Amino acid sequence: MHMMKSVNAGALLVLCVAALSGCERREGFDGISTSLATLPRLSDAETRSISPENLTGEKGKGGMATEGTGANAARELGQGWKVSPSVRIVAGDTFTLADVTGPGAIQHIWMTPTGNWRLSILRFYWDGETAPSIEVPVGDFFANGWGEFAQVTSLAVTVNPGSGFNSYWTMPFRRSVRITMENIDDRDMILYYQIDYTLTDVPADMAYLHAQFRRSNPLPGMEDYTILDGVSGQGQYVGTYMAWGANSPGWWGEGEIKFFIDGDQQFPTICGTGTEDYFCGSYGFSNPKTGEYMEFSNAYTGMPQVIAANEERGTPPRFGLYRWHIKDPIRFSQDLRVTIQALGWQSEGRYLHLNDDIASVAYWYQTEPHAPFSVLPGKDALAIVK
Repeated sequence: MHMMKSVNAGALLVLCVAALSGCERREGFDGISTSLATLPRLSDAETRSISPENLTGEKGKGGMATEGTGANAARELGQGWKVSPSVRIVAGDTFTLADVTGPGAIQHIWMTPTGNWRLSILRFYWDGETAPSIEVPVGDFFANGWGEFAQVTSLAVTVNPGSGFNSYWTMPFRRSVRITMENIDDRDMILYYQIDYTLTDVPADMAYLHAQFRRSNPLPGMEDYTILDGVSGQGQYVGTYMAWGANSPGWWGEGEIKFFIDGDQQFPTICGTGTEDYFCGSYGFSNPKTGEYMEFSNAYTGMPQVIAANEERGTPPRFGLYRWHIKDPIRFSQDLRVTIQALGWQSEGRYLHLNDDIASVAYWYQTEPHAPFSVLPGKDALAIVK
């Protein structure tokens, strides 16, 4: 009979947990990145949360407001009874959502913004930097780029009824993090939000989350759409969201995505085989029974939004797609550029370059400092024609 060498039960549990979590135990790590396998591990990390009911996240300082957006509703109940559940961001103003001294990591963000999601700009500044590492319209950051609700069920982002935006990207910081929301609309907005984070040591090999928005409407003739360019440093590309408006009739998803890694020039290291292939679908995202577009949303990929064309308003069909590289990050040591082609079909089985309305968010981790971002499009260039 085969005899197994005796193993200490505690050591065996540690080995099993390490195998399930896919990571070694490092000082401070358990307080930042948590999975079902690591939940039983004790940690010295301190849990904190910022919301309109505790704008600084200080220990024992929540629910103390005596003025706020809920003051009238709580007028008979007083302090401690939902006096300040939200904030009003006046048209043209920038509101600081969080200003935290580290080290630590953001673990979850929930918010439900009113107003125009494309004209509410989220920005994140790590460790006192003056240029943001994340600069994205709030709807696009949460994979809802067309200003209309779409349910998203994924590991990194979930969007729940009626407009519950949730981010589960792990966001380490060492000295500080500052998060702002700018309302560039001509109307005030109301924002309910909560930012859950931990104060703990950050391992030396943890990088910073970055996210950048771009849009081209229409895409110029015979040009590839640039999802990301100008990245300098070491890191890994971890996600793509695209809001794709098909300005031309017919199928729009034949284009190849290309990752130019560490000095690649004319030809990339990674070249996909088609847009629907990159987003892990096939054959036009069609329902096999009806032939119509079929929305889907899962842990790593999805097309959760299909908006039909509206002839009266003259708006084209629109699509929202995401691809999270959680299991397959694109590693780079020096630089990275990401492009995608806009291709359809014309007669005689020939490809047709398309002049579509394409917006995107690129998500990646990298060392700091980061290269300056391209200038965010202005208000008119951001706007969505309804």
